[in-house]
Amino acid sequence: MRASPVETINAVVTPALRSFDPRSVPATGVDSHLPPVDSQRMAPKALRARFAMPPVWTPELRSEPRMFDRAPAQAAVLVPIVMHDEPTVLLTERSTQMTNHSGQVAFPGGRVDPEDANICAAALREAWEEVGLSATYIEVLGSLSTYTTVTAFVVTPVVALVHPGFELKLNPYEVGDAFEVPLSFLMNPANHHRHAFADLEGRSREWISMPYRDGPHERYVWGATAGMLRNLYRFLSA
Repeated sequence: MRASPVETINAVVTPALRSFDPRSVPATGVDSHLPPVDSQRMAPKALRARFAMPPVWTPELRSEPRMFDRAPAQAAVLVPIVMHDEPTVLLTERSTQMTNHSGQVAFPGGRVDPEDANICAAALREAWEEVGLSATYIEVLGSLSTYTTVTAFVVTPVVALVHPGFELKLNPYEVGDAFEVPLSFLMNPANHHRHAFADLEGRSREWISMPYRDGPHERYVWGATAGMLRNLYRFLSA
């Protein structure tokens, strides 16, 4: 298995970025003035119809400030919407054994390999390799606009419905945990917190976080993962 974008990122980030804790940056605001996505639009039938005939919409977040001089690389992530009575999104946390960015929330995904037939195939392969999610349970709906990360990975989010009944098998070298967050929580801007930060070299960055309380855990969704979820909100709201 080839290195995922996060693993490759670890090879090029500076020590200051490795130690950066986004939780330490206070929110500058919360987008509670925006309406949540209507529950009917998040039903499986409605999601299928929306991706079959996409509306005219504009992605809100397309890229992060580029901080490294490296050639762009294609990557894909799976945005797995689990079809419970109340739909959820399956997310992962990086293994605590990882030296850098341990516990960071992410979608299953990684770099597109030359052997992958297309972006969708890459997303499905990575979901299988990282969490053991079989394509048997996955119904791909379509994709959203690309999102370019701070390290120049051009990520395509592949959105899919996941039929219940699957059993996950986590790759312990990459994934410490997998969990689900209600889609209604993620598609409600009252849960979208805005942050801004400037480092000692004067480089600034803004991002959205969606901290979710999961029993004793706080699942801190932020950065690229939150950015792609925000674009999904715009797509479903259009």
